[in-house]
Amino acid sequence: MTTIGLALALWSGCASAAPTPRPMVYAPLWSPQAQFAGYYMAEAKGFYRKRGLDVTILQGGPDMPADALLRERKADFGTLWLSEAIRLRAHGVRLVNLAQTSQYSALVLVAMKSSGIGKPADMKGKKVGLWESFQILPRAFFKKYGVSVREVRQSHSVNLFLRGGVDLASAMIYNEYHTMLNSGLEPRELSVFRFDEYGLNSPEDGIYALEATYRKDPARACAFAMASLEGWDYAFSHQDEALEVVLQRMRAAHIPADLIHQRWMLDQMRELFQDRSSRVLTGRLKPEDYARTAQVLVDGGLIQAAPAFDSFLAPCAERDAR
Repeated sequence: MTTIGLALALWSGCASAAPTPRPMVYAPLWSPQAQFAGYYMAEAKGFYRKRGLDVTILQGGPDMPADALLRERKADFGTLWLSEAIRLRAHGVRLVNLAQTSQYSALVLVAMKSSGIGKPADMKGKKVGLWESFQILPRAFFKKYGVSVREVRQSHSVNLFLRGGVDLASAMIYNEYHTMLNSGLEPRELSVFRFDEYGLNSPEDGIYALEATYRKDPARACAFAMASLEGWDYAFSHQDEALEVVLQRMRAAHIPADLIHQRWMLDQMRELFQDRSSRVLTGRLKPEDYARTAQVLVDGGLIQAAPAFDSFLAPCAERDAR
């Protein structure tokens, strides 16, 4: 049985597909890149259409935030971080998780080994670059390990870290970390702190819709999630073909396209999406990951109480394993 075959066996709500394609809109979290290769492949290979969906994939980017497009009903489906989706739900935006593509946190902290930082205790008093929108998990990490750091606002670039302006930088393992390696650094020169390895796993990318959208037509919503997972499985199994489609998307959006970087990104997405034990693309949100992420938000003062897991999860996937 193939990976997607195993994933299909875990899904029960997607069996019925509408015969006539219906226009739907998907909003990625960011500009075209391999982070969204599965959706591009689902569209290119006809996985959406065979499930009765005529999907338009928006370009995405900082001027097209997926959460706003969902709230304004300019998109039917979108990719959001789990932490942001919980925060929005807790503040009244009734989102539901259709599938959890990412299973592990890609957000990391990186230090030069030459700085003497090799464990959390070594961070005490150090300058740490944090992205304004992604501070909550690093702060939970500092709190857990009892270290006080000097926070420095980090831009989208890691140049401040490369020039020695901060001792640690925030990075996505599929993006900025590779930029560091491309600058001439070797992995053996860097200390990488992955939150999932320190008991703070908070997986990011998931597929979301407004609860009203889901309830209006659950079969179509689940069909979108299932077709997207099939697209991801195809992208991981046919990387050269997927990367060519990604590069076409990037060129059409007038974004510099770097094949080596996009290949790195796609490789990392596979590691983040597949279960490390079974190597299966499950698309399932684990209740323990939900609870941990919600508690981090409560402890950080971003929400007062976590929404109930059952209310947050659309029943596209079979739930026996919860």
